[in-house]
Amino acid sequence: MAITIAVANQKGGVGKTTTCVNLTCALKKRGRRVLLVDCDPQGNSTSGMGVEKQTRPNCYDMMIEGASAKDCVRHTKWGDVLPANVNLSGCSVELVQVPRREYVMKNALAELQEDYDFVLIDCPPSLELLTINALTAANSVLVPVQCEYYALEGIADLMRTIKMCNKGPNPELSVQGIVMTMYDGRTKLSDQVVTEVRRFFGKKVYKTMIPRNVRLSEAPSHRKPAIAYDRESKGARAYLHLADELIKRENKAAKKAKEAAGE
Repeated sequence: MAITIAVANQKGGVGKTTTCVNLTCALKKRGRRVLLVDCDPQGNSTSGMGVEKQTRPNCYDMMIEGASAKDCVRHTKWGDVLPANVNLSGCSVELVQVPRREYVMKNALAELQEDYDFVLIDCPPSLELLTINALTAANSVLVPVQCEYYALEGIADLMRTIKMCNKGPNPELSVQGIVMTMYDGRTKLSDQVVTEVRRFFGKKVYKTMIPRNVRLSEAPSHRKPAIAYDRESKGARAYLHLADELIKRENKAAKKAKEAAGE
């Protein structure tokens, strides 16, 4: 059964898509079966994994036209992708009249649960039906947080959204972890933001921090993850460490769940 993680932050520009693409590739490098579901109409995760944005069928076809999720998946050497493009921007409006509209993505992805170890969902940077669908389909949320002044405001907005989901379509949704992005150890501000986030969220914050790194910025223009573009770069190595830490967390959580169930 796949562990489904929504990668979300309602504040834009925090490294969400960069995290999705490189974490997908890193988990694949660690021998995991991984699927990246692009739920953002910008389609940047799609192109970042080397898949054409105009590929059909895609996430829109799955959610609106009833296309099979398996038919939508595209295979790459860096992990599988369920692509998206600008057509997805009208999805929220088209879903309004659909019964149990919050569950459309969860129901569609159900047929893939046995095919993967991890499913990562790249959420749009806004609170809309697409985001609610992603959070309803997920077991937990991974939150990328930029090491800048307004970081905590973005987290606060997302926490309210998660609580809303807990009261409605997904009572079990939890925060999987918080990953600090665009960290610059030369500035006091980065360290201050990290300290503040750790004060609020404690062990939920990953030890691995993603640095500001030119290779992370260059890789999308080459239509590949930074790990494939330059594996020895600081950014690529950070995401490989993040994948190791994520796997360790999930293994520990699975062990606790078995002990609690008396297995």
